[in-house]
Amino acid sequence: MLAYIQLMRLDKPIGTLLLLWPTLWAIWLTGQPYTYITIIFILGVITMRAVGCVVNDYADRHFDAHVERTKNRPLARGALTEKNALWMLFVLLLIALCLLLNLNKLSWLIGCFALLTALIYPFMKRYTHLPQVILGIAFGWSIPMVYAATTEQFPLTCWLLFFVNICWTIAYDTEYAIVDRNDDIKIGIKSTAILFGQYDKLIIGILQAVVVIGLVMIGVINQLSLFFYIALLLVTMLFIYQQWLIKNRERKRCFRAFLNNNHVGFIVFLGLFFV
Repeated sequence: MLAYIQLMRLDKPIGTLLLLWPTLWAIWLTGQPYTYITIIFILGVITMRAVGCVVNDYADRHFDAHVERTKNRPLARGALTEKNALWMLFVLLLIALCLLLNLNKLSWLIGCFALLTALIYPFMKRYTHLPQVILGIAFGWSIPMVYAATTEQFPLTCWLLFFVNICWTIAYDTEYAIVDRNDDIKIGIKSTAILFGQYDKLIIGILQAVVVIGLVMIGVINQLSLFFYIALLLVTMLFIYQQWLIKNRERKRCFRAFLNNNHVGFIVFLGLFFV
């Protein structure tokens, strides 16, 4: 059972939280945080993140054993077989389908795009140095899904938030990718950390600035209260702290910077919750 929990990363909820926060941002921005809708999307986030992890580990089953950070994953160490992983994937997709059936048809359509992106993302690191962009899109589909499920409209805020989330995802996943950069180069895996090279910190900083500016624009468009802008000031300070953490590109500190983004998501949510 522990191996299945590890396969789905239920023991490491950071990925689930980074997917959850933008989903909750969208729910609160629609002005319709129904308990029913919120519960469905929370369960959907947990399920789809687990789907992505299972597919990722299956796709990387021949690589993970050669990477320090991933060598103890269930498939890499032989705790589970490929067949076990595929059965787990089938169960998770069935759960996702059951959750999706509780939403409207417009949400189903967007859900299909979300599922397709989640399934292809793990394979992109073999063909492009921009898998983090694909991850950002995969993590962002929950935003238009929320609007489809609640208002059945897609205002400017929806797509601006979608774009903000993509930029944020690229920034924090590049911090994450710096941790594996040396191992990835050896085994031929591609990432933005490798693509950006010596400009990685600068580009992460630019992306973080875009995130803050985009959120300010969302605040202006939706006439949000001063509390939201105070939250964004705290977010800016967290981004500065992350830049300090990654300044020497030390693995542990880059990973800490990545984890720090959970606080970013939570603070933005608080800024929306109390408006």
